[in-house]
Amino acid sequence: MLNKPALVAEETRRKVEDAIATLGFVRNGSARQLRAGTSRAVGAIVLDIANPFFTDVARGIEDRLAEDDHILILASSDESNERELRYLRLLEEQGVQGVLVSPAEEDLTWLDQARARGTAVVLLDHSDGGTMCSVGVDDVRGGELAAAHLISLGHRRIAFVNGPTKIRQCADRRKGVRKALKAAGLTLSGSLVEVTVSALNADGGERALTQVLDQADGVTAIVCVNDLTALGVLRGLRKRGLGVPDDMAVVGYDDVEFAAVLTTPLTSIRQPRYQIGRAAADLLLAEAVTRGQHKHEQVLFQPELVIRESSGPHRPR
Repeated sequence: MLNKPALVAEETRRKVEDAIATLGFVRNGSARQLRAGTSRAVGAIVLDIANPFFTDVARGIEDRLAEDDHILILASSDESNERELRYLRLLEEQGVQGVLVSPAEEDLTWLDQARARGTAVVLLDHSDGGTMCSVGVDDVRGGELAAAHLISLGHRRIAFVNGPTKIRQCADRRKGVRKALKAAGLTLSGSLVEVTVSALNADGGERALTQVLDQADGVTAIVCVNDLTALGVLRGLRKRGLGVPDDMAVVGYDDVEFAAVLTTPLTSIRQPRYQIGRAAADLLLAEAVTRGQHKHEQVLFQPELVIRESSGPHRPR
C-alpha cells in the first residue's frame, strides 16, 4: 500500500495509516532500495567541511535535495586524493544516486572511472568540468578583482597567500592576481610576493604572515586565497601591533559570514555559496534521472568585490 496507494481502497488505506501511527512503523528504506535498485541518497566530497564556504554550499545542496526527497551524505577529503578515493568507494557501496565532488587535484581520472561504472558525477566549486557537469565561480576574475582593488588604492608591493596550486581554485586565483599586476604595468618580480600554505585555515594564514614580514620588504597589502587564511593574517597583524588597513591592507576571498563582523570588517571576494550548492544538486539530480541521455552543463557564477574596512589606501611612511 505504501508504494502504490492509488490501488488501495480509501477505507483500507485509512486503517493502515491508523495502524502505522499507533505502532510507530518506519519503512525499511534499505530493503526498498534493494528491491528497486535505487537510493534516495546523494554523496558530496568537499575539501574541508570546517571551512564556512563549504558549510554554506552544503546547505544549498541539502535544501535542493530535500525538495525531491533525497538526503545528503557529506565527507571531507582534507585535500587528500587518497581520502577522496576511499569516500567514493564507500558512497558507491551505499548505492548513492551520484556524487558531488570538489576535487583536491587536477587529475580527474578517478571520477571518469566512477562515471564509467554508472555513478553520476558533478564537479563542485570547479570552473571546468570538461566531459562532466560542473558548477563554480570565475576564480581568475576573482583574483583579478582582489589585486586590482589594492592597486587602485596605491599599493605596489602585494603579497598573495595561496594554497597548493594542484587545487584548481588556488591556481585560478593566482592567475587572476598576476593578471591584474601585469595589466597595471607592474613587474611580478618587483610587485608580487607569493607564499604558499599547506593548510587553508587561520593557522596557515598566520604562519604565512610571518614569512611575508620576515622575508619580504616593503609589502603594504595582502591578498588571501580564502577568508580563513585572511583571519589568520589579521590575527597575526594584531599580535604584532600592526594596524589594518593603516599598516597593512588585507583582502580575503569567499565573503563568508564572519567577514562582515570582525573587529576590522574584511574586504572580500563574494561567491554565491548557497546558489552554487543548489545548482550543483540540480545538475546531479538531472543526470541521475537521464543517465546516458544527459547533456553536460558548466555553470559559472561571477564573483563580486565587497569592500569593507580592511582595505585602505597606501600610506607611505
